[in-house]
Amino acid sequence: MNNTVPPELEQFENLINGFMEQGFGTCEHFLEPAVINGLRNKLLKLHESGEMHPAGIGKNFDYKKNAEIRGDVIRWLDEGNADEQEQLFFEKLDRFVNHLNSTCYTGINGYEFHYAYYAPGSFYKRHLDRFRSDKGRQFSFVIYLNDNWQETDGGEISLYLENTDTRLAPVAGRVVFFKSDETEHEVHVAPGRARLSIAGWLKKL
Repeated sequence: MNNTVPPELEQFENLINGFMEQGFGTCEHFLEPAVINGLRNKLLKLHESGEMHPAGIGKNFDYKKNAEIRGDVIRWLDEGNADEQEQLFFEKLDRFVNHLNSTCYTGINGYEFHYAYYAPGSFYKRHLDRFRSDKGRQFSFVIYLNDNWQETDGGEISLYLENTDTRLAPVAGRVVFFKSDETEHEVHVAPGRARLSIAGWLKKL
């Protein structure tokens, strides 16, 4: 009798079990390297063509105040116009959401995701992902696209849980999964490299 857990299911269970046990889940190689490469290339193309823009903080955008808090530029993913690599990301995300709902009864019925480009030296100060006026965001989900990231490059995400600072490097294919309204987190400076990711939220609409 074969009791081997399928690799994809094992990834999903790692994310969920990590969240249940320590307040956040991670897994490596969430997407195939070719998909990560395709998403990275798409992000870089969008950035080079000037199609990424600063994200707002809250509902009233103030560029100067915004720049003091975060330095990334973003571009929302459009599932209706997704290219092949984006579609593979959405398909796997759908399977994860279905597994999350069926095992944890979370009731997630929507999501939103954007590409994020942090230029060298940029950051995002400690914050929560859910505003008081927007209770739809339930879980934050980030996947990193950085090729050959080294410990000396910096750019870690800090997760602040019970007075601890857990730091995770943004290596390609790594996913970080946590509660949007409970887990304060911070993106640290990478002095010499741009930092690339897809970030978003699983939602109750």
